[in-house]
Amino acid sequence: MTSPPAQSPGLPATGSSPDAVLAALEALRGADVPHEGGRLFAYVFEHGDAELAKLQHAAWAAFGAVNALDPTAFPSVATMENEVVGALLDVFAAPPDAVGTFTSGGTETCLLAVKSARDSRPDVPRGQLVLPESGHPAFVKAAEWLGLDVVPVPLDPVTLAPTADDVAAALTDSTVLAVASAVSYPHGVLDPVAEIAAACRERGVPLHVDACIGGLVLAARRDRGDDVPPFDLSVPGVVSLGVDLHKYGYTPKPASALLFAGRDRRRASWFGYGRWGGYPIVNTTVQSTKSAGPLAAAWATFRHLGRDGYRELHGRQLAATEVLRRAVESADGVHVLGEPAASLLAFAADTDAVGQPLFDVGAVGDVLRDRGWYLQAQLGYGLAPPSLHLTVDAAAAGTADALAADLVAAVAEVRAGEPLELPRDLVALLGGLSGADAAQLITPETFDELLAAAGLGGPDGRVVVDARANALLQLLDADVRRAVVTLVADRLFTPVRAAPGSAGDRGGQP
Repeated sequence: MTSPPAQSPGLPATGSSPDAVLAALEALRGADVPHEGGRLFAYVFEHGDAELAKLQHAAWAAFGAVNALDPTAFPSVATMENEVVGALLDVFAAPPDAVGTFTSGGTETCLLAVKSARDSRPDVPRGQLVLPESGHPAFVKAAEWLGLDVVPVPLDPVTLAPTADDVAAALTDSTVLAVASAVSYPHGVLDPVAEIAAACRERGVPLHVDACIGGLVLAARRDRGDDVPPFDLSVPGVVSLGVDLHKYGYTPKPASALLFAGRDRRRASWFGYGRWGGYPIVNTTVQSTKSAGPLAAAWATFRHLGRDGYRELHGRQLAATEVLRRAVESADGVHVLGEPAASLLAFAADTDAVGQPLFDVGAVGDVLRDRGWYLQAQLGYGLAPPSLHLTVDAAAAGTADALAADLVAAVAEVRAGEPLELPRDLVALLGGLSGADAAQLITPETFDELLAAAGLGGPDGRVVVDARANALLQLLDADVRRAVVTLVADRLFTPVRAAPGSAGDRGGQP
């Protein structure tokens, strides 16, 4: 990647022309991972259809200034949301009285699902959320913000999914919600939703299905006749389901939906207020004011693609996923984790006789990045080993064969090369840190010392993120790891200010 262009401090005294501003934005993009061309396997979901992209941008622009806060002032908002949600309820076999809410993304969807569960159990002073270790951290965030306790569920060492028995063992009288993934983000594994739902029903606990990243692909597989275990709102005991449209719905970000089996659960996710002299307040999402642009773009995408269009896109990405899975299986020294059920997969290094990885799989990611590919490095936790993750989209259909060849070659190159070396003193130090008390030792000052000792301090205060960095993070206790990555983000987001008295400093006046 190229280095980012120099940052301009402060609000400029004189504005620039539109062409100059757009050129500056283009220069900023030059430092990013390319998000087009089928070489990025995380964060972005590329459909590769120029005509569709043009339509999406036009739809967004047409409704970008419409405030979705008040559908009585802007009835187009309710019309589009009802049609988008209705289509999704059909896809996920929802009962006749099911409803839903259009949201800004998976995190907001998870947050609202947890709020609905908490507020539906006012008799529980402090509720519990039962979450498999493969469940998305957005649920942990929701629990922290909403005052719930998370009860983790371990994963089966072979399937990397929770078992229904382990979920059942975690349920208590204080459990307000359990979560199952369809599919899990780290490994693309489908949890045994029907079995978990049955265990929850026996205890009177509602089940939320996180289908944000895999639900639409699982539905597509089912529609084409594949044997897909039941996972959606047709399963008794499933009270809500989340699905992200900006993932495999191929709509522009941010767009997601939270579907409910009944209206009472949806109402419990909303916020209403009457103790003030202003306009009537009912917020269906965390946001109050929000642009209708993402909703319009999603509505336009549904209208343009239809079932046939989605069938074609999902077919392309599933075919590309199979090409990459076969490549991993043919490479000497790595293996696919679990049984991927959608368009996500992860692979890890094989282990020796005592269970230690034969090599650092993150180094394979570094080699591939040098060749122009981006795979997401994942840290190990619990029974899940360190791995490389691929989120495969429709655009990958044109690049999967090339990546497959480079992937096999990269594994061979890393295996034949020198093993990853880390400073021994630093390894001993980091390996000895554990617990919340140790996390408090990671201050901005000690963080700088750690970066220097590891050789990970980049120019302009940036942090080098590569296989060495991830290998060091892997040594850290979960609490210490959280402290370290928070400091990395804190350093990345350092405001650029004008010097006092400079042309860009106008004492707060634009």
